[in-house]
Formats: sequence, C-alpha cells, structure tokens
Amino acid sequence: MGRSQAFGGGTRAELAERTADLQRVKAEYDNYRKRVRRDRLAVREIAVANVLRGLLPVLDAVDRACAHEPMTPGLREIAATLREQAGALGLVAFGEVGDPFDPCRHEALAHHVRARCPGPVCTAVLRPGYRVGDQLLRPACVEVTGPE
Repeated sequence: MGRSQAFGGGTRAELAERTADLQRVKAEYDNYRKRVRRDRLAVREIAVANVLRGLLPVLDAVDRACAHEPMTPGLREIAATLREQAGALGLVAFGEVGDPFDPCRHEALAHHVRARCPGPVCTAVLRPGYRVGDQLLRPACVEVTGPE
C-alpha cells in the first residue's frame, strides 16, 4: 500500500510540474503571437508611409495641374481618385493660413514682421504638408508673419 501511495504522490507532482510547463509554454506562445502581430502592423505602417511618401510628387503635380489647367472631367476624376485612395491609406494633408507656426510641422520659407502680432502665424501655404497617423511625411512649406 505504501508503494501505491508513493506512486500516486509522484504522479501528482509530475502532473503539477507538467501543468506548470504547459502554462509557461502557452504564455510564451501568446506573447510570441502578440509580438508577431505588432511587428506585422509596424511593417505595414512603414510600407504604407513609404508608398505615400513616393506619391507626394504626384499629388503636387496633380495639384499644380488643377490650379493652372482648365478642369476637364478627366483631370477632375484623376485628382479626386488620387486624393480618395491616398486618404483611404491614411494620408492627411495639413497647413492652413492662420495656423500657429509649429517648427515641427512647418518649414518657414519667409518671415514677415508685424509688430502687434502675438506669435508666429502661417500667412501663406506654399506647399501642403502630409502625415500618416502620427508620422510626418513632409512638413508644410509656409510663409510666417510674427514679431521680430
């Protein structure tokens, strides 16, 4: 009888040890899956940002064409489709007249002095800036008016 009790006690200890091992392996696997998912999202975000950064000159060319050429139905459709598809990927344009100047988001190409101006303000947008999420793809090129 003593032998079967010893055998039973050893089996329980082995079962507890194997259960603890299985829980550790499961936790490691869950962490691995989360890390892989996070890495895949990061790679996707980088790839999308790189593609959109490459399309910025195309957006600029389309904007110039829309500003200086007669708006034909074809040009209107190209511009609308390009903006819609870039927006679907998360591209956001920024830079408006009246925005407070932010050197992290704006590139000042000219500074005009006005004595009674409380702070630097964008008074002309020469080229829009773009971002995807929190990532800056290109700063907006602006003229700034503010105190000396």
